[in-house]
Amino acid sequence: MNNKTCDLVVIGGGVIGTAVAYYAAKAGRKVVLLEKDHIAGGTSGACDGFIIMQSKNPGPHLELAMASAAIYRGLAEELDYPIEYEPKGGMIVIENEIQAALMKEHVAKQAVSGLAVEILAAAEARRREPALAPDLWGATYCAADAQVNPIKVAQGFSNAARRLGAEIRAGTEAVGLIADRGRVVGVTTAAGDIYCEYVVVAAGVWTPGLVRPLGLELPIKPRRGQILVTEPLPPTIRHVLLCACYLVAKYRPQDLDPAERHNRLGVGLAIEQTADGGLLIGSTREFAGFDRATTLAGLEAVAAHARHILPGLAGVNIIRAFAGLRPYTPDGLPILGPAEGIPGLIIAAGHEGDGIALAPVTGQRIAACLE
Repeated sequence: MNNKTCDLVVIGGGVIGTAVAYYAAKAGRKVVLLEKDHIAGGTSGACDGFIIMQSKNPGPHLELAMASAAIYRGLAEELDYPIEYEPKGGMIVIENEIQAALMKEHVAKQAVSGLAVEILAAAEARRREPALAPDLWGATYCAADAQVNPIKVAQGFSNAARRLGAEIRAGTEAVGLIADRGRVVGVTTAAGDIYCEYVVVAAGVWTPGLVRPLGLELPIKPRRGQILVTEPLPPTIRHVLLCACYLVAKYRPQDLDPAERHNRLGVGLAIEQTADGGLLIGSTREFAGFDRATTLAGLEAVAAHARHILPGLAGVNIIRAFAGLRPYTPDGLPILGPAEGIPGLIIAAGHEGDGIALAPVTGQRIAACLE
């Protein structure tokens, strides 16, 4: 194409878009990344940093996660950037017999896929994580679980991509895709058009709106997650922690009683202690359109559930709260690869709450599918 100015335009400066930009640049592609705000200014800057394996469904979901986890182990060194990677292991807290039955089934399937997860009785779970309440059923434990700082992951990918020659245009919004005889050939921005061989749309919940004018309907919906942040604390928890109802809310919401506010908000514990000592305590899972506002009902429900599982949090000060929009898909899997019937267009979106965990493997696979 005579007016092509780069090989690839990536739309979206979160962990997915920056990972794609980095691995494409590493493969020798001339890359331009567009981000309407700043790097990690959207969903990647409003989430936890879980790299948790045991929450993933066996099959493609878990396979992607395990491949990504392997990349994460050497990623800070590769990017030459401190992403606050901590391989501290994770627990999924089980509150009752119903959840225990679900988790036993889940763990058995994961073992077949090669993921080692232990089922712990309450006493053993408390021995390993003393902050847990004494009246819980128990927990599962997986040594492969870890955490990072998602903002620093995106910054690390972005900086490394730039060193490899990628052009990072923060503050530049992609307002439309340019098509010529059925092929996507570029992107329209307020600063002018950019022509290229491929466009990767990695814009999370905003991806469907960008591709819809081309006749492509993607089943991605925004799902709001509200998170509390505490004051810096001394070491309080030893692992990343989820609760089993988080998995029920994600994979089997039909099993929840909609009459309970807790369930209507999709509340499930997700808690980590960051490098500065603060706890991130989440979260809700709500379909609220594109509304990123926090709500008193949501924050109260998250706090109450956290206190039930970790009673010692009752006296801790909350210093702020925020909400992010996770890109939900009905089958829980991201949409990755060339768009069928639209040459030149590639999709990398729909990771919901797994974007951080799956970012490296997503970046590698999208870069590999460029011809």
